[in-house]
Amino acid sequence: MIRSLLLSVVTAAAFGTVAACSPPPAPSTANDSSLESMFELDELVIVANDGARHVLDVYLAISPEQQRRGLMFVRNLPERTGMLFVYDDAGIRSMWMKNTYISLDIVFARGDGTISSVIHDAEPLSLRSLSAVEPVRFVLELNAGVARRLNIGAGSKLIWKPDQSTAAMASAR
Repeated sequence: MIRSLLLSVVTAAAFGTVAACSPPPAPSTANDSSLESMFELDELVIVANDGARHVLDVYLAISPEQQRRGLMFVRNLPERTGMLFVYDDAGIRSMWMKNTYISLDIVFARGDGTISSVIHDAEPLSLRSLSAVEPVRFVLELNAGVARRLNIGAGSKLIWKPDQSTAAMASAR
């Protein structure tokens, strides 16, 4: 009896140890459809430093819940797609790459849409805080390299005209 009880405890402990040593399950892989279930998709125009106009699809992170989620767990983002974080007022905004599996360019823009600064090639999964150099109202996340390829930098301009439902949602916060 004691021997079988001891064997049961050892067996349970062994299986518990095996489970504890296994890597945690991978988060569900986010793709466009999972982003679309949480974020509204809209169009953003960027006037680059060379005058070229680029039209991008952007997921809108307006609510605090959406802003906390951002592009975490996303493993693939189409080239001309990004996420636009919209804040009620200007402030020093900081981003981090926790649970973000793709490298990003992080674009900080003032309330009038003028780009203040860009952080290129943010390191995936990093906890390092990446901050704006001055108060901004918008943060745009793009695939790493897109800002350079499209000549987007300080002085470029974001042009975004929210539809009525998005504007109402932003003002209701």
